Amino acid sequence: MSETAFQPRVFSGIQPSGDLHLGNYLGALKRFVTMQDQGIETIYCMVDLHAITVWQDPTDLRNATRELAAGFIAAGLDPEKSILFNQSQVPEHAQLAWIFNCVARMGWMQRMTQWKDKAGKNAQNASLGLFAYPSLMAADILIYHATHVPVGDDQKQHLELTRDIAMKFNHDYKVDFFPVTEPVIEGAATRVMSLRDGSKKMSKSDPSAASRINMTDDADTIAKKIRKAKTDPEALPSEAKGLEERPEARNLVNIYAALSETSVDDVLRDVGGKQFSEFKPMLSELAVEKLAPISGEMARLMQDTSEIDAILHRGSERARAIAAPILEQTYEIVGMVR
Repeated sequence: MSETAFQPRVFSGIQPSGDLHLGNYLGALKRFVTMQDQGIETIYCMVDLHAITVWQDPTDLRNATRELAAGFIAAGLDPEKSILFNQSQVPEHAQLAWIFNCVARMGWMQRMTQWKDKAGKNAQNASLGLFAYPSLMAADILIYHATHVPVGDDQKQHLELTRDIAMKFNHDYKVDFFPVTEPVIEGAATRVMSLRDGSKKMSKSDPSAASRINMTDDADTIAKKIRKAKTDPEALPSEAKGLEERPEARNLVNIYAALSETSVDDVLRDVGGKQFSEFKPMLSELAVEKLAPISGEMARLMQDTSEIDAILHRGSERARAIAAPILEQTYEIVGMVR
């Protein structure tokens, strides 16, 4: 098997499930914006086909897809520098996913932690799409021959499956066609936790709105949520080791480090010894400074969504220009008559 030099290319996608929050911003959007200026082609996608693995109200899905696109753009993603589109406008994703359904093994899918968590004891009533969606995720990535994927910790297992599928396809057909994609996991706050419980991930499904900062929150709401965030009575430590048994303190320091683009150690050098009554106003001021302009721009974009739709359509045309030839070559390799 000959070695192929794959052009460096970044792909990542986010489900348009509504209520974009700080965890999505720090764990994904902020990093996507940074990556578009590193001289590597960047492709970002609202994965609306993934969203329907559980039932979605069609009006809500359309709104959530546009709101997510608004979040990408407001966070600084430039649709001229990066390719930005929604997945269902590029049918090659679903077409390659079928090929991968025939490459992936049932046992691989059954091992997926998210399948076990989401289907639970109700697995017989879960959709086939929910079971097979890691195969579609592999197709999302490999239809562009993406070499790097920025992901959160919770998606690492799915990326390992993508690598397994690429290697099995290459082995079965004796080609070196699909790259073995590398995960990109970095930054102080790749996993942002709830403001009410530092042991739980920040999530839109948490019944308490105070547990998360939504990207649509205005300055007053952001400040109020940080002021009410759960803490402990101790002063902040001067080094990271002192945060080990203090999940809420660790979470707030991580958020500060990520928003200020410094390390946790640097933050603690400055705030070590301070009480939360001093630190929270600092964090609040920083969060409002960084996030309020994003929520304002999202609100502007959502007032007339025709601008968003035009950007997504243009992005889908650019995406298909890359995806269509790769799908054609895949069909040739598999033995389809063209």
